[in-house]
Amino acid sequence: MGQRHWVRTTKCQLIVTSLFVMLLGLAVTILTIITRYGAHFSVISGVSSEANPYRIFHNVAFYSGICLTMILVLAALLSTVATVRESVCLMAMGFFCFAIVFCALIQAAFWRYTNNSEVEDAMMDVYDSVYEEVRRNLSSFRRQELATIHETFLCCGKQSPFGETGGIEKETCPSEPMGTARADCLQEIQDFLKKHMDFVSVLLIITICFMVYGMILTSFLWFSICFSNNLDRKGKYIFRET
Repeated sequence: MGQRHWVRTTKCQLIVTSLFVMLLGLAVTILTIITRYGAHFSVISGVSSEANPYRIFHNVAFYSGICLTMILVLAALLSTVATVRESVCLMAMGFFCFAIVFCALIQAAFWRYTNNSEVEDAMMDVYDSVYEEVRRNLSSFRRQELATIHETFLCCGKQSPFGETGGIEKETCPSEPMGTARADCLQEIQDFLKKHMDFVSVLLIITICFMVYGMILTSFLWFSICFSNNLDRKGKYIFRET
């Protein structure tokens, strides 16, 4: 009775965990869409040059998010069906999906903390490139792109050590009260990306914890189902007529 109680409790926990994994998949989907089509990221991606690695980071983040969402949903579905049907094969596949996501997120977390400034530097390099082209009057189209960046990030040029405002800022900054636009766009880009990455880090940690918990539950139920099947087979006898 004690073992059956633990098995039933574990099944309930795995079903609840699968529901939370589905919600995590939804959260990852929303975050991926924001990262891909959000105004702040889109405007930087639209004006970045081919030499700048920002577009590579942007595309990798989008496709990685889509793949992660699909595996999370698949892991939740497989775990739920395997729990209801007590299928050893489906339970093993669910464990495998949890393990794949866990390994991928550990790799992402490692890259996040060892290459923390690469995305930030790429975004600020894009702004510097556009700003310098406008300053040298190389392209009138770039002037419109710079104005779009200022309007999106609610910022105004780069901070001058003398506190002066040049002609570029007067032409491209949003025409709003002084209190609504910040003076340094590089600082604004840095602050925005830091907030976004903090949210990504929180979601990353939560997902890793659920993946570990899911692997523990699926492995326990896999052994329980196998042990139960072996006991069932041991209790069956075949009588032959003589």
